Amino acid sequence: MKPNRQTKPHARKQGLVVQALPDETLVYDLDRDRAHCLNETASLIWRRCDGRTTIKEIALSLAKSLKQPVDEKIVWLALDQLERNHLLVDMPAPPSSMTGITRREVVRALSITAAVALPLVASIVAPMPAQAATGCKPGGAICTSSIECCSQLCNQGTCAAT
Repeated sequence: MKPNRQTKPHARKQGLVVQALPDETLVYDLDRDRAHCLNETASLIWRRCDGRTTIKEIALSLAKSLKQPVDEKIVWLALDQLERNHLLVDMPAPPSSMTGITRREVVRALSITAAVALPLVASIVAPMPAQAATGCKPGGAICTSSIECCSQLCNQGTCAAT
């Protein structure tokens, strides 16, 4: 579904298996066979994306949870990561000052003290059950021989897609 740029951020709930842990949230996307690990900051932001809460309100809620001031740029950075990983349904258009901004630029703009609160969404492609059972490597993995690859084809050091 294409994001509606006129609304407040809204987290995707359909087709996901979510496991909240003390300092992070694990999200498995059933539609894309991808696993995502949201650090504490990204997790707190994602949980506040209910389609009714503004970016400013999310930043204030995050500041309260982390017991430190939080710039809205951190929220925008998290939303960008969440959207790229298909974990949002609706996302408002970022302000022009945030368009194309990188994680490194946010760290530089906010100073090193804010680095503790930077959101991180780490993602991996989950292996198919047969791949997990055999221990073979999925397409795109680094290989040295075809026997390692689920596709049985190691091409120039990379397993071919199945």
